Amino acid sequence: MRENLSRNLSPYLQLRGTLLVERNPETFTPEQFLDVRRYRRYLPAKGEVVPVPAVTPVSGLEINGVGVFFKLDYLQPSGSFKDRGTWVTVSKLLDEGITEVVLDSSGNAALSFALYGLANGIRVHAFVSYDTSPGKLSLLQRLGAVVHYVEGDRMTVHERAVEFSERSGITYVSHWLNPYFLEGTKTIAFEIYEQLGVPDWVLAPTGSGTLLLGLWKGFSELKAMGKIEELPRLVAVQASGYESICERSAVKNTLAEGIAIPEPPRLEEMRRALRETGGLCVSVGEDETLTGLRELRKLGFLVEPTSAVVYPALMKLLRERAVAPGSKVVPVLTGSGLKLT
Repeated sequence: MRENLSRNLSPYLQLRGTLLVERNPETFTPEQFLDVRRYRRYLPAKGEVVPVPAVTPVSGLEINGVGVFFKLDYLQPSGSFKDRGTWVTVSKLLDEGITEVVLDSSGNAALSFALYGLANGIRVHAFVSYDTSPGKLSLLQRLGAVVHYVEGDRMTVHERAVEFSERSGITYVSHWLNPYFLEGTKTIAFEIYEQLGVPDWVLAPTGSGTLLLGLWKGFSELKAMGKIEELPRLVAVQASGYESICERSAVKNTLAEGIAIPEPPRLEEMRRALRETGGLCVSVGEDETLTGLRELRKLGFLVEPTSAVVYPALMKLLRERAVAPGSKVVPVLTGSGLKLT
């Protein structure tokens, strides 16, 4: 595809179509930066946007004979992995001279765009539900975003944002459809490879699929460059009652607000990612999410409920003996719990 945001991404919404940026590098030779500029030659970004997302650490321990390495992506500047995709997107926006954007969010994406918008001279219209965590809403206002409150669920918020974009002509940049966002999130796979090699399993909270697809794209590119032979098995961890890949549950998990997305536009790509990696889907309920939060805090990880779903999902896989002893597993911790206060 042509690397151009054009004036608006919303026509792709109407067509229910999605795009991916295709790049064909031949070798994997990261630069000497200690942040995501390390991977600039694999990204449609010049690397001039601030702040620059970090190369985040992994923290390992053994659970039931399995090596578990938590990827601490909640340590990014805005407190979530979304900064990776925002950084690439803002670079493209500045290339195009676009200084005002619209997006819909459950909180983290809006905060990320608000932070990067503030730092780079971009006005951000953020559509959010009244049910969004008060701590996130307060921070969003302090970052100078124009906040549009919507009565309704996450899908309704999405629809109102698209309608506003179409009426106003302001560029819509939601990570649900934005192909440049996935270019940023794929850097998680590059980092995991450099830190650990190829794990056997990677667990990702999955609603819109931004993280899952970034992992799939990053590891697939490493394979195409001849750095790895096999892809890790990906696990899409979904909130009960909002599942799009797992069978839909009757009881809703309202705590994991970041993945309460029952109709993601990239669903077929998400299914493809699981097929190609031999992956699977795990659904997590509200009580399990609370347990995950408590257990992760005991381990020293202060994350939000959406991040915490990977812990009970891992426990399920261990109980069911889906993960063999001696395996290397990477649960990605995606959002900070500090934003909930």
